[in-house]
Amino acid sequence: MATRRSALSALVSATVLAAPLALAGCTAGSTAMVGAGPSTLAVGLTAEPQNFDFTTTDGAAIPQALLYNVYETLVKVDSDGEITAGLAESWDVSDDRTVYDFHLREATFSNGEPFTASDVKFSIERVQQDWTISLKSGMDVVERVEVVGDHHARVVLRRPSNSWLRAMTTRIGAMFDPAGVADLANDPVGTGPYDVASRRRGDSVVLTRNAEYSTPENPRPRPGYRTVVLKYYADATALNNALLSGGIDVISGVTAPDSVPQFEADNRFRVLQGTTNGEVVLAYNNRRAPLDDVRVRKALTYAIDRKALLEAAWGGRGKLIGSMVPPTDPWFEDLSGAYPYDPDRARRLLREAGHESLRLDLRVANLPYAVSSAQVIASHLKKVGVTVDIEPLDFPAVWLQQVFTDADYDMSIVQHVEPQDITTFGDPGFYWGYDSDRVQRLLTEADTAPPREYIADMRKVARTLSDAAAANWLFLFPNIVVAKKEVRGLHANQVSESFDLTGLRRQGTS
Repeated sequence: MATRRSALSALVSATVLAAPLALAGCTAGSTAMVGAGPSTLAVGLTAEPQNFDFTTTDGAAIPQALLYNVYETLVKVDSDGEITAGLAESWDVSDDRTVYDFHLREATFSNGEPFTASDVKFSIERVQQDWTISLKSGMDVVERVEVVGDHHARVVLRRPSNSWLRAMTTRIGAMFDPAGVADLANDPVGTGPYDVASRRRGDSVVLTRNAEYSTPENPRPRPGYRTVVLKYYADATALNNALLSGGIDVISGVTAPDSVPQFEADNRFRVLQGTTNGEVVLAYNNRRAPLDDVRVRKALTYAIDRKALLEAAWGGRGKLIGSMVPPTDPWFEDLSGAYPYDPDRARRLLREAGHESLRLDLRVANLPYAVSSAQVIASHLKKVGVTVDIEPLDFPAVWLQQVFTDADYDMSIVQHVEPQDITTFGDPGFYWGYDSDRVQRLLTEADTAPPREYIADMRKVARTLSDAAAANWLFLFPNIVVAKKEVRGLHANQVSESFDLTGLRRQGTS
């Protein structure tokens, strides 16, 4: 079950993180490496990590860069959202679903230390004892970790959990060496195919092949590129121009939908469009009047034409979902028709609630999709007698403090990208302030239920939240990747926390 702040760690891929920290070696110039040759790949992104410690710093930018690339997990998710082998070559689960036996592959940390079951025990226990970020609650269900042998780790859960193994595909499943955690903010030590070579603040992070990843004693397929430069851009225009001019090879995620046609018409590039876990949510502050009245929440939801909003905010790209469940989740059910655009019904509900005239603040992250969506929402709500005061807040610092932490808002908009984050509605302390005994009970029952009942139980949760208009799920954020045609191995879907570089290669190489 998620605890308070459990989705903070995955709020929008554009999350910029906590206070700046210096990184040794940051004077190495990454820009000079861009386009340096066929062994170098330059990827354009918008979310620059301000440090490399995702054990104490929430946000999506650090795992986007480091997860699977520098840090590996026992299990990972593929582009279809399926759980696959990682550092664990295989695993067995007891009949009562409380004991997991992981059989580990040979691997070596970038500092030369071998990866063993002792590191599994250290890493899991460290999440429970030392991590401070929101996602750490995913490890609460673990009772103990046993070292059965050097390459055999046993994890014992307090109760059956349908969600725990998937949680292990996220950053909380990252494996650490006890000798490599002294300076996580500046010096990551992992078993992944890449190592952090240098960083230029406000510009780039350079990853180079980890020399310890594949050795004669431990052969593993090397990544296709010797060097990867992660280049960070403050706005969509600069990002697009960098690809058009040859300064980068890949845009990890297009942030301006109107720029897509120019890439589609240019035979130098390939455009891949897929899905994400990123629900763009109009949050209602359920603990604050008048939004503590279900009639008001329903009225606001009926008053917004989500199809028109998607067209205006993202050129019609993306998907209407109507719940906190993306199509890649096994319990997805299309609830997008639950609240059809109906301003007359919205007015009636507002009259019933005694609010024919209403004024609400809409404090949104100052990100393009959020600001565009807010303008459409304000226009639609004005037609039913609701005046909306839009206030863009600097993201992440101001938004995280004012909206997420202090819950000082009426409505807000941000994208939530944490996998299976519907569980946040089971936490009354989460920023939407939604407190439902029924939802909390259903979530607990679903997590412990036999697998055959899990999907049906989670659908009950989604329907209950929809019936209560606990929030307004505007649309599912699309994943649009643009790359030079010679870059191979990219996937259309982005359903993990990682921008996984491990399978990328240049055309004509193996």
